[in-house]
Formats: sequence, structure tokens, C-alpha cells
Amino acid sequence: MFNIKKQINRLYTSSVLGQLSLSGAWVAILAARGFSLAQIGFAETVFHIVSLLFEIPSGVVADVFGRKKTLIISCVMRIIGNFVMVLSNNFALVCVSIAFHALNYNFSSGSGDALAYDSLKSVGKEGQFEKYASNQMIIYRACEGLSTLLAGFSLWIGYRIAYSSGIAFGLVQLAVLSGLTEIRIDQSKKKINVINEVVGCFKQSLLFLKDARKAVLLMFTNSFVGALDILLLFFLQAKLPMAGIPKWALGLALLAMQAGGVLGARVILFVKNVRYRGLFASATLVIMLGVALEHSALYAVMTLGGFMAAFADDALQVRTNAILQDMLPSEQRATLISMESFTFSVIMIVLSPLAGLFFAWW
Repeated sequence: MFNIKKQINRLYTSSVLGQLSLSGAWVAILAARGFSLAQIGFAETVFHIVSLLFEIPSGVVADVFGRKKTLIISCVMRIIGNFVMVLSNNFALVCVSIAFHALNYNFSSGSGDALAYDSLKSVGKEGQFEKYASNQMIIYRACEGLSTLLAGFSLWIGYRIAYSSGIAFGLVQLAVLSGLTEIRIDQSKKKINVINEVVGCFKQSLLFLKDARKAVLLMFTNSFVGALDILLLFFLQAKLPMAGIPKWALGLALLAMQAGGVLGARVILFVKNVRYRGLFASATLVIMLGVALEHSALYAVMTLGGFMAAFADDALQVRTNAILQDMLPSEQRATLISMESFTFSVIMIVLSPLAGLFFAWW
């Protein structure tokens, strides 16, 4: 008999294992190895290029072959990426490792949420998905904060041990994922030809987006707000030291900003009657206020700005995820979620250089 509680707990556990890492401060690790900022920037570009190329195809694979299988593939990509980084002795291998980590992101994005929603729907509990999304956001922020706190420790033990720990976490995660149950809401179709199934899934997803303008708008607005928050937090990592924050306090400040996301993901569960337009407007306003505080040159005020932005972003993210899941057809769910991630990557590529110029000028 299908145990929904066990299924959801396994997804939570997998997320914790997937996010926990001693190599979260990868920029600092590469810098400590002697790579230039230009090389690090190129490595980030490699990540986004691979992500753009494989984001939507990975979603199609999840819908056609199963979300459980895709999550396992994602975990394998992470293990390979960490293994390559441990062996890397030149920049080319670093980029290969980054590419595998991008594939890890691609194959996991959308698959977990799609499996969770369909699992809950199969037992008539899809109304609990918003709580699930909130908990997943809290897991993400908490693990990010922990990785930030451990940045100094990671530099001390060296990149080989740091990335080896990722291999160990990945192997445990594989064991957890193997215990998941694949859920198919629509069992009417029998796969006769793999290529036809893949092409058909992609076509049906595009047809859905063509008619579902509200879903497209939700994807775009959520991705835009998320990009603003991530860029702000990214530049704060560089600008807080410039504002004079003590070295011992930098990790705590970054952790405090992640805590803003945790709080936002939880608070949104208690304001179910707020209209989405009002929530979007409020979140955008709060994030822009956070950007303004970032330019105060006072590191305590700047940290507050990052806290506010993370709070608003995660609150909107949780509500958007819940609304979108109710709108998406089960048989193309992972593909359509991947299209939202694709939109986010495109927005990030456009905004990143503009944000760099903006933050450097102001």
C-alpha cells in the first residue's frame, strides 16, 4: 500500500542530502586554488549554457521516463561532477565538473515537485502542496546558510576533501531516492515509441503554454523577482567586506539573509487570502527596498536589505509554486516546471551583466 508520508519524507531527506555541501562556497574555493575572477566567471557561464541547453529536455525525460528515474540521474550527475573536481588539476576539468553540476540541477529541477504533487494528488491531499513547497524552500535556505558558515572550514580542509564529502552525501542520497514510489496520475497512454512520446510531450507542453497565458505570466514574474533577489544576495557577498564588516561576522550576516527566506516561506502559509497581484507587487517593492538598503554603505543595514529581499522572494515563490501546480497537467508537469527554470536562466543571463554595472556604478 502506498505510504504518502514516507514518500514525502524521502523527498525531504533527498533535498537535505542534495543541498548539504562543504563546497557551497565554490567561488572562494576556486579563487583559493589560484584561478582568476575571469576564469571563475567563465565557469559560471559554462553552468548557465549547459543549463539552458538541457533544462527543458530534462523535464521531458522526467515526464516520459519517470520522475524517480530523473532524480536518480540528477544524483549521479552530482557524484560525477564532484569526482571530476576532486581529480581536476587544470581549468578544463573544472569546467567539465561545473557542466555535470549543471546537469544535476537540470534533472532535479521540476522532477521532485512534480512527483510530490502527483503523490499528494493520488491520495486526495494536493491541498497540502503549498506546505510541502514551503518546507522545501526552508530546507534550501537552511542548507545554503550552513554551507556559508562552513566556507572557512572548507578552505581549511582543501577542495579535494570538500568535494569528496559531496560524493559521500550523493551515495546516501541515491539510497534514499531508490525507495521512492513512481506515481502516474494519467495511466491511459501506453508508450509505443520513445521518440514519439518525447516529441509528443514537448508539443503538448507548448500547446498548453500557448493557451495558458496566466501560467506563462506566473512563470515570468516569479523568475524575474527571484533573479532580483539572487543577484542582490550575490553582490552583497562582495560588497559587505567593502563596507567594513568584520571577517568573523560575514558568515553570520549571510546566514541571517538566508533566514529571511526561511521566515518568508513559513509566513506565507498564514496569509492565504492575499490576492496574487497584491503579493507580487509587495514582494517586488520589498526587494527593491532591499536593493536601496544595499547602497547604504552600512553593513548592518545592507544585511537587513538582503534579509528583506529573501523574505519577499521565498514567500512569492511558495505561493507561485502552489498556484502553478494546480494549473499544470500531470503528464507534462515536469516539462512545464523546467520551462519556468529555463525562463529564470534566460533572465539571469540578461540581468547579471546589467546588475554588475549597476552595483559597481551606484
